[in-house]
Amino acid sequence: MRELDLLRFIAAGAVMLHHFAGVRSTVWAGRDGRKIFPELAPVAHFGYLGVELFFLISGFVILMSVWGRAPGDFAVSRIVRIFPAYWFSVLLGVVLFLVTGAAVPFRPDNPDPVGRFLPNLTMLQDGIGVLPLEVVYWTLWIELHFYVLIALLVWRGITYGRCVTFMVSWLLVGAYAKEADNELLQKLLFPEMAPLFIAGMAFFLIYRFGPNLALGLIAAACWALSVHYGVQDINELNTWPGVHETVVPIVLTALYLIMMLVALRKLSWLGWRGFTVLGALTYPLYLLHEMVARAIVKQFFPHPVLDRLTILPVITAAALLSAYLVYRLVEVPMQKMMRPRLKSALAQIRRDGAPPVP
Repeated sequence: MRELDLLRFIAAGAVMLHHFAGVRSTVWAGRDGRKIFPELAPVAHFGYLGVELFFLISGFVILMSVWGRAPGDFAVSRIVRIFPAYWFSVLLGVVLFLVTGAAVPFRPDNPDPVGRFLPNLTMLQDGIGVLPLEVVYWTLWIELHFYVLIALLVWRGITYGRCVTFMVSWLLVGAYAKEADNELLQKLLFPEMAPLFIAGMAFFLIYRFGPNLALGLIAAACWALSVHYGVQDINELNTWPGVHETVVPIVLTALYLIMMLVALRKLSWLGWRGFTVLGALTYPLYLLHEMVARAIVKQFFPHPVLDRLTILPVITAAALLSAYLVYRLVEVPMQKMMRPRLKSALAQIRRDGAPPVP
């Protein structure tokens, strides 16, 4: 679905622009990107909502990818998809710190990412109380939560009815967890982000089976909760009093409408093959853009040649080039290497350790 590849790339580009020109990010070493690029800041500020689009797409794509598959097959596909570029990004982050000294300054008492290298390789750092090497890694922890919940659904066996039951139950129990202030259930069900994933799943069911009132009501409930959480639980860095209260609902409504158009096959005309390449660049671009830009800025900005108007295209081009190189030189070969070996391991697990039948 090339329209989804395009949307994913747009989401990654929005997040990148947000970090480069819309927020006080780690790229500018204490300086505020909004003050460096005041012309772009009003639009770039809301680029963080690209994450919401990512989660909507994830709900759609993951349900599409697991339909008719077993839990082990789903696990193999996810490991092969998310870990090669992620491992490289963790390694590159440490290397860039050792070479340039550029790192995310989470706390003055813990600036050194080397000691956090091994926990971050597991992608479980948030769960064990270790700081991530990059700010954007927090979304991967949310994705892992989603994968676990989907794996349970896959283990039970995916049907249309079970999907609807799963989605409604997740939405309701998440609300109960908020009401009871149950920390465990809130960690398991992440009710603030859950509506985005659930809506994405509803949109896939509409795409595959056609619209009906039940799916429309589920998507509408998710939209209402997304708008509520988007305004009420906004991150302090992203607040813009008097503005975000209006812009966030408008943007989220637009994202939901776009995904509805995808579900109704109204965007299938976006079939240019180049969108597939853009989709392939999305994940490494999301992982790498801040660390690559931060290292360049630390070494070359301010600079007699690289002023504020030239540094932005330079770091953007560097991030895009890095993403392409990681896709071609890391993701593709590592996926080719890992996939058959993981499938072989899965087959042995299913045989309960017995050797393969000749």
